[in-house]
Amino acid sequence: MATPYIIATHSYRGGTGKSNVTANIAAELALSGLRVGVVDTDLPSPGIHILFGQDEPAVTINGVIDQEYGIAKAFIDVTPAGPSFLGKIFLLAGSPKPADIAKIVKEGYTMDQMIDIYRGFIKAAALDVLLLDTHPGINETTLFSITVSDLLLMILRPDRQDYQGTAVTVDVARKLGVPDLRLLMNKALTSLDWQTIKSTIEATYQAPCLGILAQNDDIMRYGGSGLFSQQEPNHPFTVQLKAVVSQLLPLISA
Repeated sequence: MATPYIIATHSYRGGTGKSNVTANIAAELALSGLRVGVVDTDLPSPGIHILFGQDEPAVTINGVIDQEYGIAKAFIDVTPAGPSFLGKIFLLAGSPKPADIAKIVKEGYTMDQMIDIYRGFIKAAALDVLLLDTHPGINETTLFSITVSDLLLMILRPDRQDYQGTAVTVDVARKLGVPDLRLLMNKALTSLDWQTIKSTIEATYQAPCLGILAQNDDIMRYGGSGLFSQQEPNHPFTVQLKAVVSQLLPLISA
């Protein structure tokens, strides 16, 4: 693969399960043999590190921004143990320390800094795919993530606020010239007519819907401890997620 494929996973509002979906997509991509990088770009409220078993990551993107160490020392190999993983997962986490969060909120960072960090991460980890887990809503960080991505994956729930907010984001993304746009519905009730929902989504946003993931009480019971798709490989959620990833793989390898 000549250049890595960059996917920004985004939702207009919090609570869509975006980070959980992103982490599990990363695992499924790594199972297929890809070297996958994950960046938590939601630095004011980082959280995806917990899903990879890094409650207090020793190195973070904040350390790179503060020039405490270089990018080659900032990412963590979070590939689950076991022979089934043909690829790798590398995490560039956000710092959960209150002082670091306060500093990043107050001082921020520049687009040039993030470009250098992404490029450095891609090179140092020899990545095939880079996943950018974004901050919800429309802000400078989100816009930057959209502009550097090959694919914007919008994750939404089946409610009117998400529908409206997603429409705003999709419009902005198209004005920014995002190369590709796909949608994924999460937390859908099994009693709903999924085929009608999928058709409505595609007609409304004029973009493919990769699938619909069911509201999952089992994930809630795990409480964000680990990668659900690896803990429950035969669960309906995992089966649905694998179907989504099977649609992403041709885009990545194109």
